[in-house]
Amino acid sequence: MNDVVSPEEPADSNIVQPGYLGASPPVGRPPVRGERTWVDRPEQLLAAVNALEQSPVVAVDAEFTQVRVLTQNEALTTSQRLALLQLAIDGKCFVVDALRLNDLSPLNIVLENPDIIILLHGAGADLRVMAERGLYVAHYFDLEAASRSIFGQHESSLATMLQRAFHVRLDKSLQRTNWTRRPLPSAMIAYAARDAEMTLALYYWLNDHFPWALKLYDSTNLLKPVAPWIEPFLRGSSPVPVDVAVAEALEKGTILNMEQVYSDVKAALATLTHPMRRSRVLRVIADLSLIDLAPEIEPLLRARTAEERAGAVRTLGRLGVEQNKALITPLLQDPVQEVRKAAQTALRATPHKEPRVRKATSVRNADGTRSWTVGENDETGTEKSSDDSDWKARLRSIMGEQSTG
Repeated sequence: MNDVVSPEEPADSNIVQPGYLGASPPVGRPPVRGERTWVDRPEQLLAAVNALEQSPVVAVDAEFTQVRVLTQNEALTTSQRLALLQLAIDGKCFVVDALRLNDLSPLNIVLENPDIIILLHGAGADLRVMAERGLYVAHYFDLEAASRSIFGQHESSLATMLQRAFHVRLDKSLQRTNWTRRPLPSAMIAYAARDAEMTLALYYWLNDHFPWALKLYDSTNLLKPVAPWIEPFLRGSSPVPVDVAVAEALEKGTILNMEQVYSDVKAALATLTHPMRRSRVLRVIADLSLIDLAPEIEPLLRARTAEERAGAVRTLGRLGVEQNKALITPLLQDPVQEVRKAAQTALRATPHKEPRVRKATSVRNADGTRSWTVGENDETGTEKSSDDSDWKARLRSIMGEQSTG
């Protein structure tokens, strides 16, 4: 981790100094513009695929347009539609007209090849819109996530990273332009190609100076398995909070007892290497108040990625173990802003208090589903207001009954 160059910030300060405060590697040489090819015919697409599949890395960027869609309920909603797909390799960039070409499937020869690394900057939206056109990426690096892990979320945009890496100012004036125009002006084609070309250049710079970050954010690390009950919380797909899911699993017997909860979460923390998934495990630990796992979290305060350091700070802060404060205090001087902010917040948190134990009440609904009552009911059966400690107490009560039963 880079040394901080800022003066010490008092622990009781209301202000967290903004920005990245660590050292940066030397500025690289900007890439030379290569050949740019407009692709709007099937035979041109096949020629592009032949060239692309010869490269071990392909930088991909997409331009979308917003469209209004009428749902089955006759409600209007907006969605993103793929307009252009730019694919850059050394010396060449292909700008594919996704509106004129109905069949983009030949590109899957490249995208689905696990031996070719696809480079994306902010993978989420691009992967989603590409999938809607039948394009699926087997192996990718998210350069935005890797950059965020080093410099922080406020320093990870493509424009900011290119300024840091090459002292190049990226023109974003056409970012929200109408990409459905045809013929597309040459200035817009050049603008679209430039993002993919610069994504490729940024990959080489990161690989020279931070290969460890690219390795951690390799998409293959997303595939490492965890206990089935944990997986939905790593994907963000669970329809219920983790305490409710665990309580129901304990009642059904799919989770046996408290010891299994600790064991499964501890194993996930040790097995996973992708920082995003590990950070979400930390959130599970905090939400379930698994205080005994504090010793497993403490080493992550020294993790290479800012995402993990900030996640460890937040979790230890929420667990409220008093001796953790001495370990968190040095992170007030972390190079990354959100880690410093997390440390400040954690140190100001009130000491951990055991929540009052309240009876857990489950209700089976008319459709067969089960719901859990949060908090106590008054004499009329109406649920009283509750806070975070109520559901933690409820879960502990259930777990305690399972452990002693």
